[in-house]
Amino acid sequence: MMQIGNRFRCYPTPAQEQTLLQWIGCQRNIYNAKVREDRYLRCFARKSLQHVGQYAPIDQKYGQFKTELTPYLDEVPSVVLRNGAVLWKQAYGRYFSNLGGRPTIHKRHGKQSVWLTSEVFKFVPVAEGYELHVGIKKFPVGVLAFKAHRDYKIPASLHISIHARRWYVSFNYDDGIQEPSDKEIADWLIQFDEAELRKMTAGLDRGVNLPLAGSDGQKFGFSKVQDKRLLAQERHKKRWQRRQDRRTEYSSGWFKAKHKAARYQRYGVDVRRDVAHKTSHTLACDPLYKLYVFEALKIKNMTQRAKAKKDAQGRWMRNGAAAKSGLNKSILASTWGQTKTYLQYKARRQGKLVLEVPPFYSSQECAACGHVHQDNRVSQSEFVCLSCGNTDHADHNAAKVIAMRGVKLLKSGEYVEKKKKRCKITRSTQCAPARGEVGAEGSRTGCEKSQSTPSETSVSRRSGNTSARWSLNLETPVTRPLGL
Repeated sequence: MMQIGNRFRCYPTPAQEQTLLQWIGCQRNIYNAKVREDRYLRCFARKSLQHVGQYAPIDQKYGQFKTELTPYLDEVPSVVLRNGAVLWKQAYGRYFSNLGGRPTIHKRHGKQSVWLTSEVFKFVPVAEGYELHVGIKKFPVGVLAFKAHRDYKIPASLHISIHARRWYVSFNYDDGIQEPSDKEIADWLIQFDEAELRKMTAGLDRGVNLPLAGSDGQKFGFSKVQDKRLLAQERHKKRWQRRQDRRTEYSSGWFKAKHKAARYQRYGVDVRRDVAHKTSHTLACDPLYKLYVFEALKIKNMTQRAKAKKDAQGRWMRNGAAAKSGLNKSILASTWGQTKTYLQYKARRQGKLVLEVPPFYSSQECAACGHVHQDNRVSQSEFVCLSCGNTDHADHNAAKVIAMRGVKLLKSGEYVEKKKKRCKITRSTQCAPARGEVGAEGSRTGCEKSQSTPSETSVSRRSGNTSARWSLNLETPVTRPLGL
């Protein structure tokens, strides 16, 4: 099924803001407490011989954190606290699926959000659509005003977030339409001959000066107005960051400067997201193309900081760190990853395919004759083939080369759909209690009664590389070392 996501602006009252901020802080507190507890138990197990073979529990319990030292946790619904423990367990599920590292501490700076399940919210039909009621009888929040710019279905859970004093409500749901897989789309495209396939293929070359260049001559990037405003907003952000650094920490002026800097930074984030969405929408809705080809760029490796260098006497040498830092910033601000991610799901909904090809020498290869030489690239934007004399814009020539490589890869039959590793919370009609417990806290995670049932996987629970088969179908028993 196709997943449809919505993100709407919401407008809480000052009293609602204080309540929601308290919920956000308490849920973050439970998540961080689970992280610290897990770190302590794993460290204790490594240093204590009597606990060899005993592992830190991966469960959703949070009652041990509600003590006389944390009276503020009693001022929020228990569902909010439970969901914090569920988020921690979901993060560990991603770690077991090799989708990320172990859960880390969530900071109280930057974007903040609270995850709410249907126990603490409901959509009430009204004449204009729906009203969003948040809270329970003991902890009411009231009607949360929000602006819906498109139709939507009632979700099972939602997130309420705040970023630079701007509030959002976001959720997703299944639209009931069956989504084709990449393998099915690829099998359909292989039926066309190579000439027809080339006509319906768009090669896309990503660069710094020109974020995206198409094989048909299209150019995608920021407008002159956006470039001008981004530079101005960056300048204002740095100015307010300097002011914040000069002011007394946690004073009213310090908070004012912090919020000003965050607002200017948020503008850049919004512009880049807007450009990525518009670019991907234009490409996905183009009826001429059924196949989109990118270079398989390792952006994380490309944006690593410059390594320090020493001469024969052990003195530090110039390594171009400033220039490399500027290049990294330009790459990360060019929406390379966002555009590809957005285009992948939008093209799949249209029955189209996005694939990647090796990037080697694509900027030095001639799209007309296939001659490869580094001198073919005369300048950053000019390409002149030394063999056949073909002249073209360097980015557009590279995009044509990428398109031809994508067609050859598809027609060769070597294209293999990458297996997507997923970690999600499944829903069931009954909520089974944890092993050895009756009605364990945190066992419900969905709109109705549901439970977390990740599959069995191979994980490393010790400090070394020893692998062990570990089943997470049931809650792991809590074995606390002496002194806890």
